Amino acid sequence: MATLKDVYPLYLNNEAAQPNTDLEVTDKFTNEVAFRTALATPDVIDAAIAGAVEAAEPMARMASYERQAVLDHCVSRFRERFDELAYALCVEAGKPIKDSEGEVTRLIDTFRIAAEESVRNYGEVQPLDISERAKGYQGMWKRVPIGPCSFISPFNFPLNLAAHKIAPAIAVGCPFVMKPASKTPLGAIIMGEVLAETNLPKGAFSILPASRDGADLFTEDERLKLLSFTGSPGVGWALKAKAGKKPVILELGGNAACIIDHDADLDDALERVIFGAFYQSGQSCIGVQRIIIHESVYDRFRDMLVAKTKSLVAGDPKDPDTFIGPMISEGEASRLDGWIQDAVSGGATLLCGGKREGNMLEATLLENVDENADAVREEAFGPLAILSRFSDFGAALKEVNDSKFGLQAGIFTRDLFKTLDAWDELDVGGIVINDVPSYRVDNMPYGGVKDSGLGREGIRFAMEDMTEIRNLVIRRT
Repeated sequence: MATLKDVYPLYLNNEAAQPNTDLEVTDKFTNEVAFRTALATPDVIDAAIAGAVEAAEPMARMASYERQAVLDHCVSRFRERFDELAYALCVEAGKPIKDSEGEVTRLIDTFRIAAEESVRNYGEVQPLDISERAKGYQGMWKRVPIGPCSFISPFNFPLNLAAHKIAPAIAVGCPFVMKPASKTPLGAIIMGEVLAETNLPKGAFSILPASRDGADLFTEDERLKLLSFTGSPGVGWALKAKAGKKPVILELGGNAACIIDHDADLDDALERVIFGAFYQSGQSCIGVQRIIIHESVYDRFRDMLVAKTKSLVAGDPKDPDTFIGPMISEGEASRLDGWIQDAVSGGATLLCGGKREGNMLEATLLENVDENADAVREEAFGPLAILSRFSDFGAALKEVNDSKFGLQAGIFTRDLFKTLDAWDELDVGGIVINDVPSYRVDNMPYGGVKDSGLGREGIRFAMEDMTEIRNLVIRRT
């Protein structure tokens, strides 16, 4: 088993710095301090932004193959440090070790995809002679880096969601400053350690753990040309309001639904729904929160879900057999526990789970929940799923849409026409057929609508956000 150091630095303008050890990061299972990191002060953040501004021109001048070499180096080093990265994630996030290893695999995939895309930043030749007045004119356009970017990443996927910002920025030649989540900063710091081994221009990157108040400094400064935030809707929309003229990409929350139609393979659906609802203790914005089951299979599938949920092993995330680990904090576990108790008090049936000890909350299933309960309307972001039944597929689609969120939805069906109806009618960023909404491949366009955010991630799509079109017109006569 890998070990952690007692103290970690921040990265300021490509270099490790240890101005203090003010940020304590706990082991989320034991709640003991696991390590300390440097905490960026306002003057450090200002210096990082200034460094990114200075790096903008040399970053833009880097050849595609040079940027690709940086990304390839990261892929190689992440593979070499696989066990260390997984263990660090298991400790700081409380993520079961198997899930932690899965996230490191996705981190590597994300940088590998970015390396491939870094040499595909295409433009277009465009005929302009659409009328007599434009005869003899030729047009073409290319994409150029938008400039210094600001990134704020969340606690629940501290490796891969940071990678979805860092890797495309390097691929297109944008310097950046990043604020990782203060509860889980180590993954981003290790990425900084690896990036510091490369020949990126000075100021190309800074990795700066900071207080929540520090988010304003990453948001309001006009020297920053783009803000990409992943986290809670309340914080995300507030930051957008403060961002000024810069484009803002928001990847926010959800209360994703999964439809189980009458013709679904229930054994297959069971394994995927259990994973979607409870992997990493449900702390995923696309975790399965609402399970909408056809009435003809409802009782059978409910009983299957309850039996499987009761069998899940909860405990120390470092144990390979553990499926349910701790939530990120006792406060978050207490919040969700309160929602569960409120739902039961309002008439819901507790099918299993519902007990909490500290930041450990049992995997919980509810049915007959009031449609206006927080457990239905809000984002649970924990090990809770709500069961309901339907008879008409169109009504089930309306139930999915009856949410202020719109990130992804899953549907288990063998009916092609229902698939196409769902693709047309569901007001979400993505629909997954015969799998859960939690499914994501790191090159696909990923993002939501309504309160779930703005814009799309997925390397090629993030690269488009981090570039601007620059047009060229040539008069040839």
